[in-house]
Amino acid sequence: MHPIHDVDVLLLMATALASKRRPAELVEIMAATDLMHGSIPLDVDMAAAFLRLSTHGLISEEAGCFTLTPDALEFMAGVRHKRKAEPAQRLLTVKQELAGYTPKGEGAAVRVATEQISAAILAHRVFLKAPGRNMLVPKPKAAVDKAKRPGQWRKLDTARRSRA
Repeated sequence: MHPIHDVDVLLLMATALASKRRPAELVEIMAATDLMHGSIPLDVDMAAAFLRLSTHGLISEEAGCFTLTPDALEFMAGVRHKRKAEPAQRLLTVKQELAGYTPKGEGAAVRVATEQISAAILAHRVFLKAPGRNMLVPKPKAAVDKAKRPGQWRKLDTARRSRA
């Protein structure tokens, strides 16, 4: 599969993340992309990536939702990356493995309109600004005040303890 674009790798990993239990909607794939990469590529690039990956037999569409094909699941299972590796390192590992991947056959071309992708990106951004929570977005880390340690919050009365 040549050439390998960064958007292809990002879309492949985002689809794998979003469609673990059931086929993922376009908004869920955009949320997973935003989670892994910190931003979402242009809608034109995403549409081209959907077309490339589907013709190589890695992504399929089922009733408007997207999932990895059995060949892609086998490929992603064969990719060796550490669970605690940074997302950039994971993307690089998948990109290197994808460069050596040879498709077993032609897949059905999935054409996603740029308007659909733009609408999914906009829906994801609106959802992020809503008061609800998105489970795909990482939680911010709380700043711990070093002067105030967790633990005992009151002093024990030492005079009462010595009498006993």
